[in-house]
Amino acid sequence: MTLPCITDARRFDVHAHLPFWIDAEQVGWIRSTDVPLLARWPDVFAIDSTRITLAPVFNTVDLRSAALGSVIGALAAEGRIPGWRNETYAIRNAFDAPPLAYIERAASRFFGTMTYAVHLNGVVEYADGAPRKAAPQLWIARRSDTKATDPGMLDNVVAGGIGWGFGIEATIIKECWEEAGIPEEIAARATAGRTAHVLQSLPEGTQAEQIFIYDLALPADFAPRNQDGEVGEHRLARIDDVARWIEEGAMTVDASLATLDCLLRRRWIDEDACPGIETLFAPPVLA
Repeated sequence: MTLPCITDARRFDVHAHLPFWIDAEQVGWIRSTDVPLLARWPDVFAIDSTRITLAPVFNTVDLRSAALGSVIGALAAEGRIPGWRNETYAIRNAFDAPPLAYIERAASRFFGTMTYAVHLNGVVEYADGAPRKAAPQLWIARRSDTKATDPGMLDNVVAGGIGWGFGIEATIIKECWEEAGIPEEIAARATAGRTAHVLQSLPEGTQAEQIFIYDLALPADFAPRNQDGEVGEHRLARIDDVARWIEEGAMTVDASLATLDCLLRRRWIDEDACPGIETLFAPPVLA
């Protein structure tokens, strides 16, 4: 049986969207049902049956950002772009590519632009202090009920989007403190896993995201303490409980993929338990 997170991570109908282009690059996906909203700005967008293109007159990062910002502000005021974050994301098709424009984080899913995030597995390998005798455990967070996305769902101990101006390591250190009270000297020990690729349709638009997965060994006597109000609680969970939550769909799609990567790399579960997972560690191929 295919796990729900694996199915959901690629639940995307290309025929229900139009590609969004800036200059000579496709940078996103816009739902066909949202196209009429953008048709109100003919000076900003060129729209035909095959694509939506930002007008070529906006030929610098600043001009593109200003034009998109005006549209985004109007759509947000109408409730078409929910969950305003006051965070800046760059429109770029690769993490190390120069930005084509800057937009408010909340608008990234409306335009279906590529975003980047870190997810960190908090691992307590021998929670009772008896090496090689006690089963490993994972710290799991429950998202606050007031979160704009996936409120109340289970998540990794640390997870966060990478805003413009932050690198991966800096984001890990920042999010470790904000979400779990993990000090920098511990957070800096995080080790890289794989990168998952998500392309899924959501109520607010399209999530096109690369998730950089990390593991962090946490001391047995350490307990996470949220600092920013975005986490409702933390649980120290056994591997079989975490696997059950993933199977039941109690964890977010992103957290499920990050956790499965950890469990597979450490051989705490067999690949037979999650058929199709390997396809999510490569960019999606759209027919």
